[in-house]
Amino acid sequence: MFCVIYCSAKKEQTYLYVEKKDNFSRVPKPLLQQFGTPRFVMTLSLTDRKKLANADIDRVKRELIEVGYYLQFPPPVENIMEDYRFLVNN
Repeated sequence: MFCVIYCSAKKEQTYLYVEKKDNFSRVPKPLLQQFGTPRFVMTLSLTDRKKLANADIDRVKRELIEVGYYLQFPPPVENIMEDYRFLVNN
């Protein structure tokens, strides 16, 4: 199984995975409007991979088949000050 990955022109660190290059027919129009013009990043084989850097590979495969795309959001922002406050107050 292959997928094609695009990054968002509007949302930093947001990626859209689809099954075929430049085929966004299964991606809802409102999502594409918020995503902005997709910028090609890479084509990736999911067949022999056991994991991905920032996404659950099983979920990516499942959503590509069932939904037709997978949307990867940016990782949550770490709040170091909040962690520090917790340590100081306990």
